[in-house]
Amino acid sequence: QVFTKTLSLLPKFKKGKDLLRSHPILYTKNQQTMGFFNKLKNAASKAIKEDLLKSMGIDDADDGGMTRDEFEANKPDELRKDIRMISGCADRQTSADVSNVSSFQLPDPAGRAGGACTSTLLKVLYADERVPEEDLSFTQVLEQMRRHLKEGGYSQIPQLTSMNPIDVEAKFDLVPETATGVRRAVMIGINYVGDEPGELSGCWNDVLNMKKYIVDVHGFEEDNIVVLMDDGDNTEPTRENIIEAYRTVVAHSEEGDAIFLHYSGHGTKLRDDDSDEADGYDEALVPRDFQENGMIRDDDLYEILVKDLADGVHLVSLMDCCHSGTIMDLPYMFKGDGEMGEMILDPDMNLDAFIEQITGKLIEFLQSRFS
Repeated sequence: QVFTKTLSLLPKFKKGKDLLRSHPILYTKNQQTMGFFNKLKNAASKAIKEDLLKSMGIDDADDGGMTRDEFEANKPDELRKDIRMISGCADRQTSADVSNVSSFQLPDPAGRAGGACTSTLLKVLYADERVPEEDLSFTQVLEQMRRHLKEGGYSQIPQLTSMNPIDVEAKFDLVPETATGVRRAVMIGINYVGDEPGELSGCWNDVLNMKKYIVDVHGFEEDNIVVLMDDGDNTEPTRENIIEAYRTVVAHSEEGDAIFLHYSGHGTKLRDDDSDEADGYDEALVPRDFQENGMIRDDDLYEILVKDLADGVHLVSLMDCCHSGTIMDLPYMFKGDGEMGEMILDPDMNLDAFIEQITGKLIEFLQSRFS
């Protein structure tokens, strides 16, 4: 009865949580209480899943991991959007690990866990402001990025994640030929000027160099590019401004359009308050005003960028920061380590929680999967 009552209250629970998220300091202070209700909610969901599998004659122990074909055959339509992300390092390649925003300090960039992704990608795709003479595959691009990073003394392994499986031997392109509509971009570079430790030096250049590339090579127009940098000239990359820029670009895009998102700055980890992360942490972006207004969690990003994205819009995000491997919580992954031959379902991802969070259709998914 407690489980049933909990599930019936989930819509109100989510509304309350969303209100708390809009007030980051209050939200941070209430994480312990929120964690209790999240545990109760997840216990209810787990119990109902077990009952459903039992009613279908399936032992929960037999559930196991999903195959790619199984997931693709049964996943809800909301999980078929054209979303991809390129990141500079896996989540375990970190330079900070925090659970309390009020005590968070920016990591020392001398740790070099992030910051080289943009420059190495451009070295592969636009060296000397020229595109390669021959088309490169996704595999070739990521493996060449890894080689350049290694030569520069960096440990990160470039990673591609996606909502849908991608043929990694196909031609790499930020904008596919099928995206014939308007091309829009939101580009964010944060150097954290004056912060000690933590001030960066290359994030503005990352944005300016990548902007030149998408304009010259992919035909993006100035009027459709929003730049946020803490340089005193562009829009300040505060939490509110970043979220507003993301909401606006998604709201204005429709079928056939393309979106490019670029973030160069600090990333971090926060203790997971939804129990939807296998490692117990949410990945997060660090806006300029993080001390006053908090971080932007991966949960926030897919609420804004994934759930509200119109069908038929092509979205690519380049996340050049620490803890960026799964910051958009996309289920498929490919690492440019020279060992992976194809995209796989992320073995560390809680797919049940992901499906429920994005679509609210976990029970329907299980029914279709095991019918």
